[in-house]
Amino acid sequence: LVSPSTAMATAPYPPGESSSVSAVKTGVELPEGNEGERTSDDNRISTQPDNDDDDADNLVKKVYAVSLRWEREQQGRMRQTSNSSGPVIEHKPLLTFTIEDFNRYFCCCARRVGSMFFLLERRDGSPIVVAGPCWPFCTFVTVPLILVLSGFVGYFIVSNPDSGLPWWFALIYYPIIVFVLSVLFCVSCRDPGLMERVTDEEAAENGWFWNEQVGSYRPAGAMYCRECKALVYDYDHVCPWTGTAIGKGNMLPFKIFVFSVNVLCYFSVGLVIWQVMDKITT
Repeated sequence: LVSPSTAMATAPYPPGESSSVSAVKTGVELPEGNEGERTSDDNRISTQPDNDDDDADNLVKKVYAVSLRWEREQQGRMRQTSNSSGPVIEHKPLLTFTIEDFNRYFCCCARRVGSMFFLLERRDGSPIVVAGPCWPFCTFVTVPLILVLSGFVGYFIVSNPDSGLPWWFALIYYPIIVFVLSVLFCVSCRDPGLMERVTDEEAAENGWFWNEQVGSYRPAGAMYCRECKALVYDYDHVCPWTGTAIGKGNMLPFKIFVFSVNVLCYFSVGLVIWQVMDKITT
């Protein structure tokens, strides 16, 4: 005869239960070896490779339809660097007195696509903040003109207590200046509509045209910009005052900028004329 307690200790457990569960039911402690095996099993489960991270790292960046000649020049420089046994020494002057001096020293950390500079981009290569081919003119001419001229008007007329203007007039004039600069940033640092390279011959069946300069099909509205060295959707022109091309991506901010900068200009000129006439009459 076997006692009930002995039968409970020696009875087999269901195949789905582990030895640790059996030990809990019988009140018997597991030896350290079994607990170590259970821990190693948990570690093996938790250390499985994360395929999502690998897919994110292997994300292919977009290939834009840029000038083939420019691409060949870039590949030639890279090939020269890879084939050389020692360091490649390029004997370039510190200053060439061209726009390339600004690009070399101010955009050295940006990714260059044609004559566009991607200052900030997404993981797939889409630009978030981009500088156009004429960005030095916008930075060192357009912005100082807006700040200096409107600053003189604001200091000598709007904020001058002897000008005769009410104090609340400054609440109208200075926000216009901030708005103009904000819209200018949206035009200058936004993707004008750079087009990805399309080499599929099915695009020709949809009415697209082949462009030899970039080696890509393009729709009817896209055109090649010589300054940008790339195809731009709904290309209109290159505006040096904004420093970039005007296309589908920044056409609306460009129209708002043209309107707002004219309002600021006429407003400032009107204030100057009013102040001069007031001084003459008094």
